[in-house]
Amino acid sequence: MVVIGAPVLLALSTAVLRSVDSIPAHLAGRFRDAAGFERSASGQYFVFDRRSQIVFGIDANRQSVWEIVHIGSEPGRIIDPVAFAVEPSGTFVVADTPNNQERIQVFTPAGFRIGGFTLPGRTRARVVLDGLALNGIGSLQYTGKSILLSHPDAGSLITEYSLAGTPIRSFGALRRTGHEDDQALHVALNGGVPVIDPRGGFFFVFQSGEPVFRKYDDAGTLVFERRIQGREIDDIVAHLPTRWPSRGAEGELPVAPPTIRTAAADANGHLWISFVEPFTYEFDGDGDKVRTVQFRAAGIVSPNHLFFDPAGRVLVTPGLYMFDAK
Repeated sequence: MVVIGAPVLLALSTAVLRSVDSIPAHLAGRFRDAAGFERSASGQYFVFDRRSQIVFGIDANRQSVWEIVHIGSEPGRIIDPVAFAVEPSGTFVVADTPNNQERIQVFTPAGFRIGGFTLPGRTRARVVLDGLALNGIGSLQYTGKSILLSHPDAGSLITEYSLAGTPIRSFGALRRTGHEDDQALHVALNGGVPVIDPRGGFFFVFQSGEPVFRKYDDAGTLVFERRIQGREIDDIVAHLPTRWPSRGAEGELPVAPPTIRTAAADANGHLWISFVEPFTYEFDGDGDKVRTVQFRAAGIVSPNHLFFDPAGRVLVTPGLYMFDAK
């Protein structure tokens, strides 16, 4: 049964998760801008350093660090990277933009390129946070056998590609935005984060405009939609733009400010959504809000990347911190 717009319970208090571990300072000092922090089933850590344009490896005991993928525009290297993702066996993907073209490459844990493709057209940033485009290849998710992207320009919320770049399917109807007469803005407000549910199916979290997420089953059929509510985000929602400035130059695209920074699902199929404000909401598999979470380490952490490792810990950047999810 499809349930549209069902209410979400409001949390009465905030659970503070304090860091239980982190990458040691003498290793963390090697990184300039750690924008992704993940771990494979073997225990090896991976750090995506966006500014250095390098993917690093760290051993399971966190005693050494080494470069896996290096800077460069040629195949097998990365230039102007925007996203990465690791799957349990340790293969990983990196999305970069050589010559302003969107490219995705697949690597072994040792950094050997085993596949990749370039998407047609040029990079079109429509949802931007801290100078980083979150739409297009910036929304990348990796199943180990295919790649999911938010690609509303094609008329659907999620497009799935083979590792060779062949479109497999598209699913998820665009939501109504009230700006259907402005196609570019309508598309920008339909950008978001596809999230793989380990229990089966997918979530899709709209990243700008009214905070909403949807659940799809393995076949790409809508299961439910939830509007996200909570006192921590009331001010964000109240100040969402309702009017947009006209665009003077032909071909100029609107840039939608995000309300959501990132999202991920844990092993129980719970969806975690982090906002531009330093709060994260946890939802169960039925889409009901379980709690409001705030991450704290040296101070309050506003996640720009969440990853649940095989041990059940949440790996968070910035800061390369680890938290128990309970």
